[in-house]
Amino acid sequence: MFALLAFVSACGDKKTEKSVEDSSKIAVYTEMEAELTAPPNVPAPVGNRVAKKLKVNMEILEEEGEMTDGVKYVYWTFGGSVPGSFIRTRVGDEVEFHLKNHPDNKLPHNIDLHAVTGPGGGATSSFVAPGHEAQFSFKVLNPGLYVYHCATAPVGMHIANGMYGLILVEPEGGLPKVDKEYYVMQGDFYTKGENGERGLQPFDMQKAVDEDADYVVFNGKVGSMTGDNALTAKVGETIRLFVGNGGPNLVSSFHVIGEIFDVVRVEGGSLENKNVQTTLIPAGGAAIVEFKVDVPGTFILVDHSIFRAFNKGALAMLKVEGEENKGIYSGKEKEGIYHPEGGAIQTMPQGKKVPAEVASSLKEKIAFGKTSYMQTCFACHQAEGQGIPGAFPPLAKSDYLNADVDRAIDIILNGKTGEIKVNGQTYNSVMTRQNLTDEEVANVLTYVYNSWGNSKKTVTATMVKNRRNGGH
Repeated sequence: MFALLAFVSACGDKKTEKSVEDSSKIAVYTEMEAELTAPPNVPAPVGNRVAKKLKVNMEILEEEGEMTDGVKYVYWTFGGSVPGSFIRTRVGDEVEFHLKNHPDNKLPHNIDLHAVTGPGGGATSSFVAPGHEAQFSFKVLNPGLYVYHCATAPVGMHIANGMYGLILVEPEGGLPKVDKEYYVMQGDFYTKGENGERGLQPFDMQKAVDEDADYVVFNGKVGSMTGDNALTAKVGETIRLFVGNGGPNLVSSFHVIGEIFDVVRVEGGSLENKNVQTTLIPAGGAAIVEFKVDVPGTFILVDHSIFRAFNKGALAMLKVEGEENKGIYSGKEKEGIYHPEGGAIQTMPQGKKVPAEVASSLKEKIAFGKTSYMQTCFACHQAEGQGIPGAFPPLAKSDYLNADVDRAIDIILNGKTGEIKVNGQTYNSVMTRQNLTDEEVANVLTYVYNSWGNSKKTVTATMVKNRRNGGH
């Protein structure tokens, strides 16, 4: 009982903290239109500007997009992106919020901003039907990084379809200066078809209730920040990531492979933690992570619930250019052979396979193959087929691959162990047998052969079937 009273008392005290009282009394000077940006970009820092009347104009759009190659999904969005537009404010601003629901939309929506002190975080004042606009205002009281989301029933369904984003409230005087800032937000998606099943996929309510996600992704889709869309930086730069988790269900274990967070603003608030490897971000929560990049290379952003990263899509890239620093990271200094479990070829778990959809054209075959590649081959051979030096051979411009298509098929079907030479370099790693259908093997090899300067061969399911049957 005493503990409960203490908790209630503490909550009550928090609402009347001097800092919040001071924020509510900050005078507002002139007005300005809020700059809104789509991920991974963020608006310019607030800096030392005075508090203003900040007009936010946001439009809700329901539109078809691509979850991954060949998989379509109808997203419900704030501002046409998932996550929604990034909103940047400062303590003391008075926000005049205009929420428009596009006439072509099918459903009513609203917005609950966790930065709002008021009923429903604004949801009770912003319910808006298609073709209409709602307006409400609020005073920004507490600094921090906050989630916003739709709160129209069924709330989980609206969030699961992509209706979430971040609003940053900077302290007076702004955040410390850094060289680069990016906007990254995780979400879990639930589709009628299984992961990778092509076509337009509707939302599956039962999977959502069961928390059985088909996709866990950053910024709304698989590969949103990989390859040509990767985040970029230069050696020596300081990076700030505004990281949110829309959920609706799963907690994020956010980690950057090969980096340590110098500072984490825990749960997007005022508490700072330092020298952090992985930070938890709850559904409906956020964190600000900061670090300096000291060496070049590709650094991988993941949800360290690791099957989500390599099998469901929660993976992004930060490509850092610049001079190497051997004093910090040497690269490989020595190579040897070590087989603690023996040199036998390992086997991927066998399970019931859904027959692969048959491609109707070379273009479609390549697209289907890219999907399989990103789900099966990406971790070892990398997004652009560059491989991992000293460990996994490159597929890009590979003399070994291009010399013998039957050998390539056999390796996928049966695995491979022992030394091979690729582009003049010796590799001695283990390739596991892959649990893929004939059609999937044909598609993924066709994709590889038609990418990264390779021979543009086309591999058919019949060719794979023949090799599976002993080459006859």
